[in-house]
Amino acid sequence: MLEKFESYLVAEKRFSSHTVTAYLKDVHQFLDAIGIVLLEDLKEVKHSLIRTWMVTLIEQGIVNRSVNRKLSTLRTFFKWCVQEGFVEANPMVKITGPKTEKRLPTFVREQDISPSKLDTIFPNNVEGQRDQLLFELLYQTGIRLSELIELKKQDFNECQIKVLGKRNKERIIPLSLNLSSAISNYQKNLLGEQQASMYLFTLNNGDKIYPKLVYRKINYYLGLITSLEKKSPHVLRHTFATHMLNNGAGLETLKDILGHANLSATQVYTHNSFSQLTTIYKQAHPRGHKKK
Repeated sequence: MLEKFESYLVAEKRFSSHTVTAYLKDVHQFLDAIGIVLLEDLKEVKHSLIRTWMVTLIEQGIVNRSVNRKLSTLRTFFKWCVQEGFVEANPMVKITGPKTEKRLPTFVREQDISPSKLDTIFPNNVEGQRDQLLFELLYQTGIRLSELIELKKQDFNECQIKVLGKRNKERIIPLSLNLSSAISNYQKNLLGEQQASMYLFTLNNGDKIYPKLVYRKINYYLGLITSLEKKSPHVLRHTFATHMLNNGAGLETLKDILGHANLSATQVYTHNSFSQLTTIYKQAHPRGHKKK
């Protein structure tokens, strides 16, 4: 059954390999905890049993955010079970997860990610050119790590890239002239199997790059320009969104570029931008700052 569920996550939900692994781990943990062995036993799972499991996790010291992630997995799992006819009613309908505190996205300051600063940290070779392009694409477009890896050469033209996001939603993101030129120059320097591959970013053998490689590279280069504790590709996505808002982008526009399903996911960045608004207010309003 779980093999079929895995195929569903990959083929229909188009989840990344990392997400699929996490979902399967959560389902295994849940089924083991409540003693489900046979497929027909799923029909006996009630919402009260799920609530008991949820309370047990909290008592074990699992943070609310992680508990909610596991419940999200079960919502997907039991919805699929209903579709497949394994259960008649979805026991997750009556389940509400514990409240979690909203964490503000971590982002790099504009002065720390200036072009003059970035030009000094990448090696002057083919690998350095690739690493800088990885970094700049994540920062200048706000795409996700999984979307970056899946980029194909045909998705790029002189002024935009086509991105296939979550739930197979396609979106078009504009490119700056400098970034467009960097992509073109990078492709001209590809050799052999890299040149023949349909993917934009590949290993020397032509296979597409993998998440851990990108994470390791971004973590290293961010460590050269910032003292942030968290240094990941997603930090560059947060940085893109925050800098866009700070420089006048509207929420609706940002939502479309980021590929968010609804505006609430985008609004989290307004908390970071409020500090920018405060600074502008103090500078612009006659009573917004103390007089000397």
